[in-house]
Amino acid sequence: MTKRTSAKYKIDRRMGENIWGRAKSPVNRREYGPGQHGQRRKGKLSDFGLQLRAKQKLKGYYGDLTEKQFRRIFAEAERLKGDTGELLIGLLERRLDAVVYRAKFVPTVFAARQFVNHGHVLVNGKRVNIPSYRVKEGDVIEVREKSKQLAVVLEAAQLPERDVPDYLEVDHSKMTASFVRTPGLADVPYPVQMEPNLVIEFYAQN
Repeated sequence: MTKRTSAKYKIDRRMGENIWGRAKSPVNRREYGPGQHGQRRKGKLSDFGLQLRAKQKLKGYYGDLTEKQFRRIFAEAERLKGDTGELLIGLLERRLDAVVYRAKFVPTVFAARQFVNHGHVLVNGKRVNIPSYRVKEGDVIEVREKSKQLAVVLEAAQLPERDVPDYLEVDHSKMTASFVRTPGLADVPYPVQMEPNLVIEFYAQN
């Protein structure tokens, strides 16, 4: 179901980190980046380089969002009252594809986007096929009855690599998830360190 295998692993290697914590990530075997110059010794990154990388890592983690999508979410976080970094993470985690991935209905965030696109997901009993759809606290997300026996769904529930975070209540026997609350950075089980503060600095200066 995921067509983006090479692309997602390229993101891992470009960052030099296993950003989804996947056992198959090539970073587990090769610490250098992709391409013919990947093995060159890494120089020290400038402040701009660190900020850019933090943005690319966060964008990549959520399925390699486009710059336009990501900038729109950031602008919204900036408009809201409170800590912009925390709000940015909260908005990203409220995306329907992110919730489907977190609930372990599918194995990867790329598969989650496709899964939603193909109409396999219901929100409060209604079919929603927009991956960027924003869930609200109390919403119930479920896998459509016809889709519960798909191989991709059965595989995901068995994955030992990640746990369901506590801001979701998930029942894998019924394939339902309830979005309990909007998380902050400390609540999200990222396998690598995310630095939304550097993303804020990047957009402040560019």
